[in-house]
Amino acid sequence: MQSAALRFAALFTIVFVLASVVLVSVLWWATTGALDRQVAAAIRADTVALTERFREAGVAGLREAIGERMALDILNEAIYLLMDQAGTRLAGNLESWPAIANTEGSFSRARISHDGIPADARFMRSDLPGALRLLVGRDESERLQLRLILTEGVVWSLGAAVLIAVMGAALIRQALERRLEPTYRTAMGIAGGELTHRVPISSRGDEFDRLGLGMNAMLDRIEALMQGVRGVSDAIAHDLRTPIARARNKLEESLATAAGEEEWRAAVEQGIADLDGVSRIFAALLRIAEAEAGARRAAFDTLDLSELLTDAADVYQAVAEARDQRLETALPATLPMVGDRDLILQAVANLLDNAVKFTPEGGLVQLAASRLSNGMVEIVVTDSGPGLGWEDQLRAGERFFRADQSRNTPGSGLGLSLVRAVAQLHGGTLRLADAHPGAEPPGLAAHVILACGK
Repeated sequence: MQSAALRFAALFTIVFVLASVVLVSVLWWATTGALDRQVAAAIRADTVALTERFREAGVAGLREAIGERMALDILNEAIYLLMDQAGTRLAGNLESWPAIANTEGSFSRARISHDGIPADARFMRSDLPGALRLLVGRDESERLQLRLILTEGVVWSLGAAVLIAVMGAALIRQALERRLEPTYRTAMGIAGGELTHRVPISSRGDEFDRLGLGMNAMLDRIEALMQGVRGVSDAIAHDLRTPIARARNKLEESLATAAGEEEWRAAVEQGIADLDGVSRIFAALLRIAEAEAGARRAAFDTLDLSELLTDAADVYQAVAEARDQRLETALPATLPMVGDRDLILQAVANLLDNAVKFTPEGGLVQLAASRLSNGMVEIVVTDSGPGLGWEDQLRAGERFFRADQSRNTPGSGLGLSLVRAVAQLHGGTLRLADAHPGAEPPGLAAHVILACGK
């Protein structure tokens, strides 16, 4: 009784019954109304014709006309009565004047005796000169019987409509429950911990399929996030254990073997440096988590991407010059967009830091940006370093992933993970490719595509 399917079915029943009532009522009114109008028109026309005959030929002509009409009335439906002031019947087939016919020019209905047979009649009175009274009417017994038959038909039709509506409501309820049952089972399976369950999709492409597609996309996202959480947990347990263990071992060793204050100080400083590295890793993980969860969308605002990239290039220009490298930019005069300025700046800084780090002395680092034909913007950072193999390019956005050539360089393997999370937060993607395909070294090109709106 509390199911939505039952409420939809009840709504269908009400609408269907109301539509049936309106339809049948209109048909009944149109049919019976047409019969009434037809009888009234015949009585009125007959009364006018007899009145004109009286004006032309007097009482004798009127009596003759009434007789002619009764002779031609094969169905014996016509009713006539002509009486004088004394109440004497001068012509007609009605035995007495109905008591209800007292208003001149108006229609009346009464039970009368027509040729000795009781009948329901409709008539109209007309007063003529000389205190004569003329009554013209029609026997409505058959028409009333037809109206009764129509009324019974209407009642039966409404009853059938109600029955059909109830049956249709039951079918609708079953159809709704049948379409929603897979979604319900999937939701219960997910609630039970089976994240691999998905809503089956039919070929209809209707609202239920769109709901199922939306749920499946949501479940895919949840599963990806859960796998990411598990991956982060495993990576933290593996990658953070080393610096923490190293800091502990050094402190423990200095506690046992330090000969003086200087060795103590050096050990403490190294431990602080190791712990600072752990703190930076946790901070990077926190920024990645915020970006992937969309928690930073509230910080979106209008910004000029060209100005932001110029600031980033100015910071790393000095770093590149210190390594005898060239940092070149190809930026438009202005490139407006909507986004999180701090996160975009952090992502670009990570890319420039990697490019400068892996570019050899005398190498070239390039920073470019442009607006694509679809309205999105693209940031490209290229270097002339050793690049990455195809498999490493596919895995480069994973947390804590480090290629073989970067094992001996400082870093945590979270830089590109943050770049990818920032791109996804802004409705875009991160793509890595060879900067100079076929050359040696091939270098690396990082393409970051961002949407311009919220």
